[in-house]
Amino acid sequence: MAEIEKELRHYLEGNVEPRAALEWSRETSAAMVDLKFCDLLGSWQHVTLPVGSLDESAFDEGLGFDGSSIRGWQGIAESDMLLMPDASTAILDPFTEVPTLSLLCEIAEPVTLEPYAKDPRRVARRAEDYLRSSGVADTCFVGPECEFFVFDEVSYTSGPNEARYKVDSSEGHWNSGDPGLGYTIREKQGYFPPAPHDTLSDLRTRMVLTLERLGIPCEFHHHEVASAGQCEIDLRFQSLTRMADQVLLYKYVVKNTARAAGKSATFMPKPIFGDNGSGMHCHQSLWKEGTPLFADKSGPAGLSQLARGYVAGLLAHAPALLALCAPTTNSYRRLVPGYEAPVNLAYSSRNRSACIRVPTYSESPKAKRIEFRCPDPTANPYLAFAAMLMAGLDGIERGLDPGEPSDFDLFEDDHGVTQVPGSLAESLDALEADHAFLTKGGVFGEDLIRTWIDWKREYEVDAVRLRPHPMEFALYYDC
Repeated sequence: MAEIEKELRHYLEGNVEPRAALEWSRETSAAMVDLKFCDLLGSWQHVTLPVGSLDESAFDEGLGFDGSSIRGWQGIAESDMLLMPDASTAILDPFTEVPTLSLLCEIAEPVTLEPYAKDPRRVARRAEDYLRSSGVADTCFVGPECEFFVFDEVSYTSGPNEARYKVDSSEGHWNSGDPGLGYTIREKQGYFPPAPHDTLSDLRTRMVLTLERLGIPCEFHHHEVASAGQCEIDLRFQSLTRMADQVLLYKYVVKNTARAAGKSATFMPKPIFGDNGSGMHCHQSLWKEGTPLFADKSGPAGLSQLARGYVAGLLAHAPALLALCAPTTNSYRRLVPGYEAPVNLAYSSRNRSACIRVPTYSESPKAKRIEFRCPDPTANPYLAFAAMLMAGLDGIERGLDPGEPSDFDLFEDDHGVTQVPGSLAESLDALEADHAFLTKGGVFGEDLIRTWIDWKREYEVDAVRLRPHPMEFALYYDC
C-alpha cells in the first residue's frame, strides 16, 4: 500500500517515467494494461493488452489502432493512428476483475509521430502552452462542478413508429403514492436534505473514496436540487489539462460505482421535465509564478482589471463557446429563460442566473475566481476548458471591459441583458461565425472546428429536429 500511495503522489506531480510505471505495474501484480483515450465528443475509448506486451518503446513509438472507427476522426483511406501512452497518468483501474494498469494516451500520426490535430487532450495542452507564451500567466486553474442523476430504472427507444423514454427513482416526487414510504423529495427541494430523503449519501461516499484513492482530491458531496437522485461531488481545482483528465476519470468512477450498486448514473443535462437540470459550473482563475491574478479589492466585484478582461472575453464569445460547453440538443432544455438557469450574458457577485458569477465566500486573493455557469457535463472537458481559456485571453489581449456587475434581480427585470442562444443550432451558427479566437497559436485547428460543427448538425441537431416528438401526439393527433 505504501508503494501505491507513493506512486499516486508521483501521478499527481506528473513526473513518472515509463520505466517507473511498468515497475509499479509489476509491484502491484497488474496482469493487464488498459489504454484509454478521449474521442472528439468527449467519451473515453479503450483497448487492453497483457502487461508483458507493453515495453518502454511503446511510450515513444506508440501502438497502432484504426482511427476511422472513432467518431469525427479519420477517413477509411487514412485510418492508421498511434496511441501514445502518458506514464504520468498511471493508476490501477478500480473496476476490473483482474488487476489492470490504466494509462491515458494522446494520439499521433503514423510515420511522422506528429501530434494528431483533432486529439482533444493535445488541444488542452496547446492552450496551456499558449497561455505561457502570452506572458499573461503560467497556470489556468479550473474547478468544475459536474452534476449527475442516479436512477433506479432507465429505458428508451426511438424508431420510425415509436419514441419513448422512462426514468425512475425511488426519491422521485411522483412516487409518493402506493407503495411509497413517504419520504420522496418534493419537486425542486432536493438541495441538502438528510436521510431518509437523501438515499444516495453512502453511494456518493463510495464514489469519493474511490476518487481519493486514485489521487483525485474531493471536497463536498451532496444531493442537488432536483427531486429524483440528482447529485454533486466537488473536485478540488487543478491545472487545465490535469482537470480535464480528472473529469473523465470522475465520470468513469461515478457511472461504474452506480452500476455496481444496481443503479444507473447519467450526466445528461435534462433527463426530467419540470425539475432542475445538471450543469458543470466551471470555476477559473489565472496565476503567475504562484501568485493569483484575479483579485483586487478595489475593483468591481473584487476583480482585478486582468480578471475583468477575462470575464469580458467569456461574455463576448459566449454564444460560440456554448457550441463546445453546452454541446447537445438536451443542453438547451436546461438553458431556459425564467428559471434558475444561467442564461443572462452578464456577470454578478452573487446572482446565479447570470452566466458568470463571482463567488464571495472568501476575501483571500487565492480564492478569487470567476464561475462560468453555462457549461454542462456533456462537454468534452479538454475542448471546453481550452475554449474558455482562449476566450478569456482574447478579452485580456484586446483590453475588453465587461462593464459593471449585474447585481440586481434578473428574474424581475433583465435590464435588456442579452441571453445565451436558445438551441444547439444557434450556438453552432455562432461558432461558425466566431472562432478566430480559438485558432490563435494553433490551439484549435480549422479542421477540428469544421468537423465539430458538421458532426453536431448532421448527427444531433437533425436527428432530433426531424423526428416527431411524443408531446406532438398529445397536442395535435386529434386536430
